[in-house]
Amino acid sequence: MSEPLTVLRGTLDVLVLKALTWGPMHGFEITAWIEGRATGNLDIIDSALYQSLYRLEARRAINADWGVTENNRRARYYSITSVGRAELRNETARWNRYAETVTGILNTPQPA
Repeated sequence: MSEPLTVLRGTLDVLVLKALTWGPMHGFEITAWIEGRATGNLDIIDSALYQSLYRLEARRAINADWGVTENNRRARYYSITSVGRAELRNETARWNRYAETVTGILNTPQPA
């Protein structure tokens, strides 16, 4: 198996928003959700995740409340807001358009 990829700048926020559509989560749960769906192809760095959470909270895309984990530890639980859902829709459409464009360019056959 190849080494995990580093998350491209600007994509972690949208991945966090997508994770939170499944319900409130604390940081470790968000990382596990993303990495689980990436089937080992992405490596989420803790500091990058928390920077993303702070950015999203500042934009009011997510809310944070204190709660208790299954292991009886205090943790901040994050949930997506209506602002976050709108941002997720817009960024998903933008990302899909970008990926289709780059894929089209890279798959252009070479001239004979």
